[in-house]
Amino acid sequence: MVAALFSFQILVALYLQQVLGHGAAATGLAMLPAAAVIGVVSLGVSARLSARFGDRNVLLLGIVLLIGMLGLLTRLPVHAHYAVDLLPVMLLAAGFGLALPALTTLGMSGAGEEDAGLASGLFNTTQQIGMATGVAVLSTLAASRTDTLLAGGHSRAEALTGGYHLAFTVGTGLLVAAFLVAFTVLRRPEHAAGTPSV
Repeated sequence: MVAALFSFQILVALYLQQVLGHGAAATGLAMLPAAAVIGVVSLGVSARLSARFGDRNVLLLGIVLLIGMLGLLTRLPVHAHYAVDLLPVMLLAAGFGLALPALTTLGMSGAGEEDAGLASGLFNTTQQIGMATGVAVLSTLAASRTDTLLAGGHSRAEALTGGYHLAFTVGTGLLVAAFLVAFTVLRRPEHAAGTPSV
């Protein structure tokens, strides 16, 4: 999951700069709504939803929002309009704020006090490896597709957009797989407890 999520930030920034021609400041401002909504949701909403509906359900909801986010990115045009094509993507980044806290809680839930440090280190290391691998793989796919389209006579902007489309499509597939794994593997609390209801 993190492989797709953290690649989003880099690839969207590259799209804004290389395709739409934004400078560094304009790119940062364009992505500011995503950072704001992630902060608000992770700090003010995620814990309350987890307390009411459970971490599993919040994680699944977050992944669904992120699938929608990357799904929209697979349709980015060469000449995008921010309010129509990009702002909805930034708002759907709320899925980050739901999924990551829930994932962290679930990742640490099985560790006892004596194993908490080891489990935390393993969890964070796994996330870092996933991030680095995701960025490397999806960026490579995007670059390869871009080169193919350039060789076929497409303009640079069209080729770059096509490359990003491929990366976002693969990222969407990774998130769908993450949803299926989470839905299948993570047990509901009532099943995990193993105690019959009376």
